[in-house]
Amino acid sequence: MPLEDGDPVKQRGQRVNGKVSSTPRLGGMGDPPLQGTPAPDGSRTEAMAEGWEPGPALGDGDVTPGGAPQQAGQEPGQRGEALMAELSELVQKVVKSSSWWERHGVDISIIVCSFLLLPAGFLCLRSAQAIPFLAGVLTLGVVHHTLTVKGSHLASHNALTESKSWGKVWAIFFIELCSAFTAEQATYNHVKIHHGYTNVIGLGDSSTWKLPFLNRYVYMFIAPLAVPIITPLVALDLLRNVEWKAALRTLCCMFLGLYCHYWLLLHVSGFQSPWSALLCMLLTRSLLAHPYIHVNIFQHIGLPMFAADRKPKRIHLMSLGVLNLPRNALLDWSFGHSLISCHVEHHLFPGLSDNMCLKIKPIVSQYLKQKKLPYNEDTYTSRLQLFLRRYKELMVHAPPITELVGIQ
Repeated sequence: MPLEDGDPVKQRGQRVNGKVSSTPRLGGMGDPPLQGTPAPDGSRTEAMAEGWEPGPALGDGDVTPGGAPQQAGQEPGQRGEALMAELSELVQKVVKSSSWWERHGVDISIIVCSFLLLPAGFLCLRSAQAIPFLAGVLTLGVVHHTLTVKGSHLASHNALTESKSWGKVWAIFFIELCSAFTAEQATYNHVKIHHGYTNVIGLGDSSTWKLPFLNRYVYMFIAPLAVPIITPLVALDLLRNVEWKAALRTLCCMFLGLYCHYWLLLHVSGFQSPWSALLCMLLTRSLLAHPYIHVNIFQHIGLPMFAADRKPKRIHLMSLGVLNLPRNALLDWSFGHSLISCHVEHHLFPGLSDNMCLKIKPIVSQYLKQKKLPYNEDTYTSRLQLFLRRYKELMVHAPPITELVGIQ
């Protein structure tokens, strides 16, 4: 990937007292855990990687099958590449043996089912009774997040189809029409930056989710309600960075998506005033905004962070800096497995669909544990308590840089 070209020189590490040591450059948290010890953020991890050095991480789509086993006298950096290649080969065997239904069909069917639920949601809002009305709000809220989070995320990685042309079409549809954002900037920021530089400070460190001027309770429980308003405003600001044709297309798609939602509330759901329709739009579009914000910070912030010139190899970068949450029926449907319980797998193999990430999860987790690499997992409740308790350290102050030291 172009962004990874020209990464700075590599650095060798050393053993301290016969063990791999890790030393944060800026005091506080950030130490990757040694084997048998908990991660600094309270999440569970199996082990610390042995015998490796910081080096350039590969970007989205840079994984190739056919890795060779480690040779005697192999350099630590080569070991990291060999591990990634070996794991990639195991995963590729599963992918090649999977049917189209497993690779794409399951996730497409979830998105199609969501579209089919739209009429029922809008019609339920016509009712003057509380239960049907709330059912309509819940239905439209879940459908909206399925299309804008799951659909947009899969489309940004071209995981909905194997055709690049159709992938671009779906990215425009889900990201611009449904989500009111710009496809080019969303794909660039998420795929190229966040995935290429996961937990690298100043690049893919999830700092865009930090609002240090807000109180912890305001940030965690009130601010998410403003996501539907903030999203298109941020998109308009980012349009300065795209070509005028793409900017014009984005504006048209954003307007069409928002207006269609508004029009349907007036003419199908029977809202009598524009303000009541707009309020309902805000309610449905922010229904799952709290877990959306929470998930985005829970799975990266608080884990080891790296300097751009000393980031580890891809397999170490992703195993150290990514965390899985437990399966949850509502969030699995609306956000997708790759954002909830298979986030580690998704960061290692971002081109795979949600269903395929779930299918390769046992292989990835077993492999990382066998190779004594971290496989971070924690519960939603535990992470929420952690962030409320250490909000200033994690979300206000600059994160400490983790300096990893491997075998000399």
